[in-house]
Amino acid sequence: MCFRLLPWLVCVVCLCTPLHAQLPFYTDDTGVTERGKWHFEFFNEYDGLQLQYPNVRQNTANFKLNYGLPHNFELDVDIPYLSIQRTTGYQPSDGWGDTNLGLKWTFHHETKGKRLPSLGASFYTEFPTGDTRQQLGSGLADYWLNFIGQKSISDKTRITGNLGILFAGNTSTGVIGLQNTRGQVYTGGLSVLHDLNRRLTLGGELYGGYAKNNNLGKSQLQAMAGGQYALHNGVSFCFGLLGGKYVASPRIGGQIGFAMDFPDLWASDHRRGDMQ
Repeated sequence: MCFRLLPWLVCVVCLCTPLHAQLPFYTDDTGVTERGKWHFEFFNEYDGLQLQYPNVRQNTANFKLNYGLPHNFELDVDIPYLSIQRTTGYQPSDGWGDTNLGLKWTFHHETKGKRLPSLGASFYTEFPTGDTRQQLGSGLADYWLNFIGQKSISDKTRITGNLGILFAGNTSTGVIGLQNTRGQVYTGGLSVLHDLNRRLTLGGELYGGYAKNNNLGKSQLQAMAGGQYALHNGVSFCFGLLGGKYVASPRIGGQIGFAMDFPDLWASDHRRGDMQ
């Protein structure tokens, strides 16, 4: 499935418009899509699993579509396509995972010279659309509230932090994440990004989760180093290398992706038409 999508994705990458996104990091930033505009993100992550026998590797191709609403709100929907590889003698799994529907709000913008950071929050509901028999979904409806803070420490460097709580559910995507039963899960992330120039941004993050209920599995803790590069006349290309501790995190993995804004592309087409 992922390989059949590649020609289409390459065509899209060649046409889209550069923007400043938080990919490849899991720590969400406070930015929202401009009112009335569509924003699309895609990433593909390939992970080597730990202590997940007979599961040994997982590929996650994630598609996310955002729409800008009035008053600094944003509507989000995303769904992953999962491929789980297993040891010899066990059938692999592949298919669509659980669908997320969310609402994000930036309620305070950072002002230069002021101490208060940019602040936002998001609320997501995850619907159990993935096949639980193939470990593609949790089989549970999950509800997640996340608080976001972002502070510039210079013109080129910024720190972003997340604190979240899943009220009823788990953090699993396929076989990665805290999973198996009901209970509250606490999540958190911290990232530091630095703009080397107007095109290239590099950074790192720590991201994890903790559950008091032992049946939810062990805690999750992972680190990522990566960045994003604004290609000429088109796209923000993202890349990352990650590794983790505990069964709920991948042992090692890699991620590539991109992000784009559709309306800017359409505007460019209109401008070219006006000039002819």
